[in-house]
Amino acid sequence: MVRSMTLGMQLLLLQLAIVLVTVVGTGLTAMWLQEQQLRDAYQDRMIAVAQSVAGLPVITSAFDDDDPARTIQPVAEVVREASDVTYVVVSDDAGIRYSHPNPDRIGEKVSTDPAIPLSGKIYVGTQTGTLGESWRVKVPIFDDDGEVMGQVSVGILESELRADFLGSLTLLLVALVVAAIIGVIGATWIARLIRRRIYGLEPEEIRAMLETREAMLHGIREGLVAVDDTGRVVLVNDAAARLLDLDDPEAVLGRAVDDVLDPELARFIASGEERESPVLSGERVLLVHRDRVRVDGREIGSIAILRDRTELETTLRELAGAQSLADGLRAQSHEFSNKLHVVSGLLELGHLDAALDFIERVGSGGALSTLDEHDGLADLEIAALVLAKRTRAQELGVTVELAADTHLDATVGGEPRTELVTIVANLLDNAIEACVLGGRIVLEVRDDLDPGVVVVRVDDDGPGVPPAQRAAIFEPDVTGKAPVPGKARRGIGLAIVQRIAHRLGGGARVDDSPLGGARFTVRLPWGEGESASGLGVSAIGSDATSGAVR
Repeated sequence: MVRSMTLGMQLLLLQLAIVLVTVVGTGLTAMWLQEQQLRDAYQDRMIAVAQSVAGLPVITSAFDDDDPARTIQPVAEVVREASDVTYVVVSDDAGIRYSHPNPDRIGEKVSTDPAIPLSGKIYVGTQTGTLGESWRVKVPIFDDDGEVMGQVSVGILESELRADFLGSLTLLLVALVVAAIIGVIGATWIARLIRRRIYGLEPEEIRAMLETREAMLHGIREGLVAVDDTGRVVLVNDAAARLLDLDDPEAVLGRAVDDVLDPELARFIASGEERESPVLSGERVLLVHRDRVRVDGREIGSIAILRDRTELETTLRELAGAQSLADGLRAQSHEFSNKLHVVSGLLELGHLDAALDFIERVGSGGALSTLDEHDGLADLEIAALVLAKRTRAQELGVTVELAADTHLDATVGGEPRTELVTIVANLLDNAIEACVLGGRIVLEVRDDLDPGVVVVRVDDDGPGVPPAQRAAIFEPDVTGKAPVPGKARRGIGLAIVQRIAHRLGGGARVDDSPLGGARFTVRLPWGEGESASGLGVSAIGSDATSGAVR
């Protein structure tokens, strides 16, 4: 099988063709211009010579002599030799020559038509005469009355013109040959340079590599964001576009990373550190690994590998809730066994009344107190969440209560229902961790205050949030809780709450709580066809302000 021409050879031949076409075209144009300039120069000279001869008094007065040639021939020859032209021929209005380079031609009629100069006009052109083909000029000779009395013909042989042209062409040809040689050398160097820049790859290999690269980058599950050394995005694969909620990944290419990515993620990518860290981007917790990209020992940018930890964090929270529920069931089982032993002992001792009193006193106890329709939470998901959080809080010595006027209809809510579960869970977790042993938390969820609005309010009796820190409490990494070794990153729960609320058209804020701690209030659009207008932070009712950093 015959191998096709290599890319380097194609580039070389293409550039050589361009160089040669340019040089030849330039040379032909230059030669044509030079020939025209040469002819124009001779034409100007011949017109000047002819007009000067036609205006000489000695010439015009000689026309009245018996032998005009005796006077005119010597003058014409002197002018011819001085002006370096082939001939200067003077003739009368009948075309009879009075001068000629060949004296034998004097007295003969001119060999070309003298009609144009005899009409009073100047003729310029190429004609063939007794001396051969020549480039000539013919001008009229006027008498004292302004009548044409003859003509002066001045010319130079075409062979002499060509000789002059070829004599001046040598330098031009040398310049063209030198330019062609330089062009060939430059084309060869450029072809080799381009070959090195593409690492000696052929077009088929480049296409195969690009197709493979695109398939790999857009097929892997991890997100990839590449940034050049100027801080501009050069690559975003499909997984990264999904994780970063980018509708059009192509639109962000070439833009500054600070303009298209979440500020925290942009700062991490631009930090220059090769490390891995959880980063909050939008409402997702991403595990981001940043590496520098080097080519031939030169750093050309950085690449960030994104992994979604949101689902993992959710699973861990659910697992923790299930563990808490299991621990609660185990504790309740042990407690219930003890109560049975007490009842059994009282019955064996015959104290029936005491047994009945004990049953009435402890019958409504237990860690898993039920939630029913009288609690106002008709939504099963929220009710189950509150039960799990109540169990966990009870183990920590904290009481979780539902406000008496709580009301949440299970038949409305639409898309925000899932986000509402996330918001309630984060607010309760935040409040439980803020309270100390014996603390109290009150949860209020209401969808009956304003049409199309649900309000979540969580009060606690913890230390609260100082007024100076309330603007920053919803920012990532802002927390008053001490870091726990082996635990996930702190200070992102409230940030997620606020971002979800803002995305849905609502808002979140923190104020003083009647219980003495902090009150977190979130308002969201709720129900079918709800309007999000007026649900921003400014629309949330203000209470007094106080509390601890979460």
